[in-house]
Amino acid sequence: MANKDRQKRSARKARSEERTRVAAAQAASTPASVSEEKPKAAKSDSVAKTASDKPVKAKRKGRIATYLTEVRSEIRRVVWPSKEELTNYSVAVIATLVVFGVVIWLVDNGIVAALIGYTGLRG
Repeated sequence: MANKDRQKRSARKARSEERTRVAAAQAASTPASVSEEKPKAAKSDSVAKTASDKPVKAKRKGRIATYLTEVRSEIRRVVWPSKEELTNYSVAVIATLVVFGVVIWLVDNGIVAALIGYTGLRG
């Protein structure tokens, strides 16, 4: 719980620093006549800052909705294989399964033959 609180505080601090940096950049780029209006804007920024620090539960999505949104965005990023690539990959997988199946069958028969020879029992 303490770690979560620490992360929230550091996020708030980072947002505050970002707002300060943006305000300084805007103040540097505005003419002198507009800079007189800046204290009023700073005051409204401080009000907005306190309001934005409080969590708003009405806007928060549910876990399932968030999960489905993330799944959708990931699926859009996927590079799907072409038909030719899919055929090549499928053939490679099937060939590998056949080869390993035969190897496992041979090893199994060898172990059974060794046990029959060692014990003299027929199963």
